[in-house]
Amino acid sequence: MKLSPAAHKWVRGLVDYGGLVVFLLGFFYNTKVAGLASREALVEATWWLVGGSALALVVGLIFERRIAPFPLISGGAALLFGGLTLIFHDVRFVKMKPTVMNTLFGVVLLGGLVLRKNPLKLLLGDAVKMPEEGWRRLTLNYGLFFLALAALNEVVWRTQPDDIWVVFRFPGLLILSLLFSFAQVPLMMKYAKTDEPPPPHVE
Repeated sequence: MKLSPAAHKWVRGLVDYGGLVVFLLGFFYNTKVAGLASREALVEATWWLVGGSALALVVGLIFERRIAPFPLISGGAALLFGGLTLIFHDVRFVKMKPTVMNTLFGVVLLGGLVLRKNPLKLLLGDAVKMPEEGWRRLTLNYGLFFLALAALNEVVWRTQPDDIWVVFRFPGLLILSLLFSFAQVPLMMKYAKTDEPPPPHVE
């Protein structure tokens, strides 16, 4: 199905964040409207997360005929950890999902550097043009950032009330990721310039 650019953005946003949005809404509906205790509200909101994530993946598959790697991994993880939360009635599973996923991303990126591979470059493809040194620095930065997010999630969910963690989960982690990405722009611009061919020599 051919989509207009505006419609494509809406579908992409739904696939990327649909599950997290309904999870946030579900939690606060269950606490503020339904009057459930915080932990029970978190379990009930996990139903919203699982349903919203599954629906978002289906919508993406229908309208885009494919699911990009990151939404597929994130949506699959939401279904896995959400399912474990519902099966065992234990909110630690859904709370640990950001820890596990960010640790996985960080280890893959840093492990790629050790093996002299560059997963970030493979992922972005031709979208960004930089020499190898630029890719190595950017990959190192993102690898450490993902590990820092994993550690921060552990601190927040273990020390803060559930409503604080839910807001930290979304949109908090998204905001931190956007700010970090913007902070990498100068590095990318610096190395992108070095990838330009030198001007012709005039005798």
